[in-house]
Amino acid sequence: MIGATLTAAIGALHVYILVLEMFRWEHPRTRRAFGTTADFARATKVLAANQGLYNGFLAAGLFWAVAEGTTADGRPLALFFLSCVLVAGLYGAATASRRILFIQGLPAALALIAVGLRL
Repeated sequence: MIGATLTAAIGALHVYILVLEMFRWEHPRTRRAFGTTADFARATKVLAANQGLYNGFLAAGLFWAVAEGTTADGRPLALFFLSCVLVAGLYGAATASRRILFIQGLPAALALIAVGLRL
């Protein structure tokens, strides 16, 4: 139950990131969240939308795992997609912003533990 709840919450987070990157990239609040300027946001809009699409794929996989049951058939799916999120969080923390470790990496690690322990 805890693993499924955490997995679904991380899926919801990635839907939110998808919306920010695909549809609200140039909005002042989104620019502030990502620490970008209006010029940078305008120049990178297509790249951000592509990145948002990948976050949507992660969300879809996480929701698929929850639908299958994270302690049953969906467990391997949850472990795979949560691992993808963890790797993305580690890479983002190393290359873009340390905040990503806490926003993306740590929640994925906690969910991995919960799913792995069948909590």
